[in-house]
Amino acid sequence: MERDSFVANISKDLGVSPSQLAARKARVVSEGNEQLFRLNRNTGVLTAKESLDREEICPQSDTCRLFFKIFFDNPLQLIRGEVEIRDVNDNSPVFPEKEMVLEILETTPPGSRFPLQSARDKDVGINGLQNYSLGSNSHFSLALGAGKDRVKYVELVLQRQLDREEQRELNLLLTATDGGSPPRSGTAQVRVVVLDANDNIPVFGREVYEMRLAENSPRGQLVLRVAAADPDEGSNGKVRYGFTQTPERSRELFELNPDTGEIRVAGNLDFEEAKSHEMVVRATDGGGLSAHCKVRVEVLDVNDNAPEIALTSLTTSIPEDAPPRTVVALFSVRDRDSGDNGRTECTVDGDLPFSLTPTFDNYYELRTNAALDRERTAEYNITITAMDWGTMRLSSRESILVQISDVNDNPPEFTQEIYTMTVTENNSPMLRIGSVNATDADTGKNAQVRYTLVQQEGKEQSEVSVNSENGDVYILRPLDYEEVRAFEVAVRAADGGSPPLSAQAMLRVIVRDENDNAPVVLYPSPDNRAAAGELVPRWAPTGYLVAKVVAVDADAGQNAWLSYELAKATEPALFRVGLHSGEVRTARPVAERDTPRQRLVVLVRDRGQPPHSATVTLGIVLVDGFSEAHLRVSEEAPAAEPDGPLTLYLIASLACVSALFLATAVAAVVAKVRQTRRSEAETLPTFPQTATESDAGSLPRYVYDVCFAAGTVNSEFRFLRPLFPCFPAGLPPGPGEQRSSMCSQEAANLGAEGDWAAQGRTPLSEDTVRRAAEAACTANREMELNVSSGQNPWLTHQ
Repeated sequence: MERDSFVANISKDLGVSPSQLAARKARVVSEGNEQLFRLNRNTGVLTAKESLDREEICPQSDTCRLFFKIFFDNPLQLIRGEVEIRDVNDNSPVFPEKEMVLEILETTPPGSRFPLQSARDKDVGINGLQNYSLGSNSHFSLALGAGKDRVKYVELVLQRQLDREEQRELNLLLTATDGGSPPRSGTAQVRVVVLDANDNIPVFGREVYEMRLAENSPRGQLVLRVAAADPDEGSNGKVRYGFTQTPERSRELFELNPDTGEIRVAGNLDFEEAKSHEMVVRATDGGGLSAHCKVRVEVLDVNDNAPEIALTSLTTSIPEDAPPRTVVALFSVRDRDSGDNGRTECTVDGDLPFSLTPTFDNYYELRTNAALDRERTAEYNITITAMDWGTMRLSSRESILVQISDVNDNPPEFTQEIYTMTVTENNSPMLRIGSVNATDADTGKNAQVRYTLVQQEGKEQSEVSVNSENGDVYILRPLDYEEVRAFEVAVRAADGGSPPLSAQAMLRVIVRDENDNAPVVLYPSPDNRAAAGELVPRWAPTGYLVAKVVAVDADAGQNAWLSYELAKATEPALFRVGLHSGEVRTARPVAERDTPRQRLVVLVRDRGQPPHSATVTLGIVLVDGFSEAHLRVSEEAPAAEPDGPLTLYLIASLACVSALFLATAVAAVVAKVRQTRRSEAETLPTFPQTATESDAGSLPRYVYDVCFAAGTVNSEFRFLRPLFPCFPAGLPPGPGEQRSSMCSQEAANLGAEGDWAAQGRTPLSEDTVRRAAEAACTANREMELNVSSGQNPWLTHQ
């Protein structure tokens, strides 16, 4: 049949639709190296790939069957099929020689037989060689026979004795005919030469010589020696040997010495090609007489063929989550030897998670037998060893490279659980401060890590940003250490798998302080520099606490460590400033020559790099007594110039507000005094009476609640002397004049005692407390008078 001829309808025979053939990737694999058939998946028709020649495919077989296998995937299925190649009478019988020459003595008796070269027909069965015929003649006929291998042979039989003098040569036409329809034939010319009489013919010692020979016998090895004896003398007794009726392949494998009759190996014997060889040896003497014998050589099998591994199906890549018993490859093993030499076994080299499962007809499946992990082993180089069972065992190996494809089964892993990064405040926007790094044991897209910030609840915008590709961390805006000193954000690393896996790490950003804030003076307030400042008595000793400069710095650490120093002073040697406390004290006793008004400039400096500083100016008045200082301040205060109606309105408003405030305060004090008298009448101290009512009048009692803030300095509390002279003794005081019943000198003494007591140097006696209360009444009256006149210089010194 021609190429692409129809062989079978696989789809119809198996009951499988063509769509299923395509979906399951059906394919046909022929045994052997050459693929003879082709399967059309769209139609399910099996066709011949090339024109088939039975004589070429099966040269020595009466029946010719070709085996093939159909493989299906999803699931894996194998179906075995066979195709029988039917013989067609396309070959004619052919004689090895077109002319055969026979030399026959004229004295040869009738009935003698002479073997002729047999014709060969490559066809088999009825199409093979069936008959011989001989052209008409009066001396010879044909005798047909069949050998052990059922090959027909022909012999020429002498029917009537020859007469050389009558006819020296005879030309006969030998015809070989097959049984085909129409029959084919082949012819050969037989030339019979009639020889002169020769009394004896060669005689072999045996009619059949048999020998067993291993297939791996080397060339030149002696197989056997045939011998024929001829009692004639001279040339009629000299015997020569030669092959006759011997196949061409046997002539190639063996050589015959024409003089000695030795048969030696001339080619490579192969048990798998031919298990035996049969040859005919003719011995001819010098007179032309000949005799024949048969030589049979049996080839013994030797384990000279290693097993052959043929891959039929192979999956080069499997996912790492493939379940055990997944089929990776399908292959067959063939050994052309026989017996134990042809038995094979297969193994997988090494400790690999793969095993072999025999199926049928020397086919094996390579399957997984354990769970796979690409992160541990990305590929396997599987070596399959096939070994036969011969005495000298032969083996062959086939290597299969199987890639393990990645599955997203590993989440990213950060190199650290907590990343700590620092940044100096007042940084530039988009400043890179470091990076986070996460690795993923997977590969490809499953290992592509992208970084994001985890959104914090209640916070819309973060101070940092992370590069999604490389994990670089950037500060988005300038930071202020005084606002935020540290913060934390969560960073998520997610891979590109489906579904993606992720991990989180904590990013802690610490803001480093920068010396960007100058010290700020809290006391004395920079807004009140025009005030009189601090009052220092001239009797103040060395170390007398004048004032305390209080300053703060919004920075931290070394940048907030403050030091105080005297930058400028009217009398530099008179005062000193505590380096770390800011306390202003006298450095020596106050002398009479010292200027009454002192001006100090205190410098407050931090320890940052570069350092920042601030200054504050202190006004100090050296006085003999506090009333004198107040008079000086009152005299030096500039008089307010009238500014028209607006000034009057302001003064009137201030007077109204002050009166309302004083009325409310007096009412509250009276209510408080009454309540206190009721509850604590028994516990209130009684002051001794220093003057009789007839001389100085009665002194009303007052209760004062004085509150001090924590850290109040002793010098912040003063007893001020009254500004009005004492009434002469014996004069009755007017209404409201009881608060001014003490003279100025006594008030000054009380002020001194109060100052010393406030510094913790002298305890207060009951008499001192009583006199202090009287002085306070006088001061209160003075405040009322000043408020009513529009001047209130004491508000800044209360």
